[in-house]
Amino acid sequence: MKFTIKIASPEKSEAGLLAVCVFVDGSLPPMSQAINEASRDRLSEFVSSGELDEKAGSTLLLHGLTNVAAERVLLVSLGKSTSFGDKAWRDALAAIGKAFKDTPAREGAIVLEETTLPPGRDLTWALRQATRIIAERAYRFDAPRAKNENVKRGARKVAFILSSKPSQSQKEAILHGQAIAEGMALAKDLGNYGANVCTPAKLAETALALGKEFKFEVDVLNRADMEKLGMGALLSVAQGSCREPKFIVMQYHGRNLSHGKKGKAFKNNDSPSRPIVLVGKGITFDSGGISLKPGPEMDEMKYDMCGAASVIGAFKAIALMKLPIHVVGLVPASENMPSGDASRPGDVVRSMSGQTIEILNTDAEGRLILCDALTYAERFNPDCVIDIATLTGACVVALGRIPSGLLSTDDALADELTQNGLDSGDRVWRLPLWEEYQELLKSNFADMANVGGRFGGAITGAAFLSRFTKAYKWAHLDIAGTAWLSGDAKGATGRPLPLLGEFLIGRTKVH
Repeated sequence: MKFTIKIASPEKSEAGLLAVCVFVDGSLPPMSQAINEASRDRLSEFVSSGELDEKAGSTLLLHGLTNVAAERVLLVSLGKSTSFGDKAWRDALAAIGKAFKDTPAREGAIVLEETTLPPGRDLTWALRQATRIIAERAYRFDAPRAKNENVKRGARKVAFILSSKPSQSQKEAILHGQAIAEGMALAKDLGNYGANVCTPAKLAETALALGKEFKFEVDVLNRADMEKLGMGALLSVAQGSCREPKFIVMQYHGRNLSHGKKGKAFKNNDSPSRPIVLVGKGITFDSGGISLKPGPEMDEMKYDMCGAASVIGAFKAIALMKLPIHVVGLVPASENMPSGDASRPGDVVRSMSGQTIEILNTDAEGRLILCDALTYAERFNPDCVIDIATLTGACVVALGRIPSGLLSTDDALADELTQNGLDSGDRVWRLPLWEEYQELLKSNFADMANVGGRFGGAITGAAFLSRFTKAYKWAHLDIAGTAWLSGDAKGATGRPLPLLGEFLIGRTKVH
């Protein structure tokens, strides 16, 4: 999809499909009223008659309205104005996105009016969110089939119809929304591939291709490199698989930074711009190892690399947005498989930090690869570090599949991410990380165990990771409940890229 802004009378728009958002109670907003008057009060008749359901996101498709240039008009419910908010607005935009995906029309348009925005939201916010939501709904996974589908439906161009000339920030908002959607599409593709396709090598190849396309630095460390660094925890997970592990390091230096030439790579603490470091868990298939998972739904363990996919997707979004910001991405990538070489419960391994770990459960492997990546992050003297991981089923039990879990040792960073989640609709919920939880990780044979018992699994998983983050501000996003959907809608969601996009855009403005 290509998005543009048009200043026009909506009734004169010649789009194949024109979307108009209205409240089911009260009067029509000004631009919608212009369509209503041109069509001899047809819009108001449909609303007042109850043909448009009051539930936000309900739609009514109208053909051939008198004196209206658009071939079709999609009437979209915002619900009642008395209970209107962010969710109702997003539900309406999601419905528009679905309609644009399924329509035979090649050009779509949306009447966007400030009077139909949620309280406290401005047009810049609305344009960014609307572009991202609509573009995201257009996603289709190119699944390998005996006969390729020839998709002939769906709008290729979408115009936002405004009543006044847009500001520069509003123009940028469209670019930002589309960039985040493209990053999500890449993350979804990586997640939806089978584990025989999306291997650690595939993640590395994808990162290298992005670096070449957008001129940012990508280094890929192999097993020998990791051995030299002492990444014993990561390698203990990889040793059960015949596929080689990869440790991917991406460095993006945006334009207008004070360090000089665009794209220059800074080692260790040399950069005058302290980076944000994103760390993504890249277990491309998680069998559980010797602590084998049960068979049902094990196929969904191909999604255990969605943290890595979100970091790689975030780098595509950052590059497309051309953010003047310094970001480092770290992706430890491996399979977790059972074999004669696999780690066993009771093994003790030494992490890159020097701390030793007793492996009580080989299915708690994500924290083992992440802890070495979090230690590696120290060399960049980071402003903050955020790790993203499908870490624990316990988080799904605690929070369901609506918010991602958030745990952090820094209140300001946690508050920032929480607000970013509200602004993007990609919400998080903070769980406690009190010192008492560390007691559950005690081991008689090492500095710590890799699991803390039956209770509070999402918290003890983060408590484990916190032992490797003392040198910087850190937050952990547990996306086990939000990274993919099951059932008929099965597939990767691209979350938490909307949250990360909002966070990075906000950091750009601050700095």
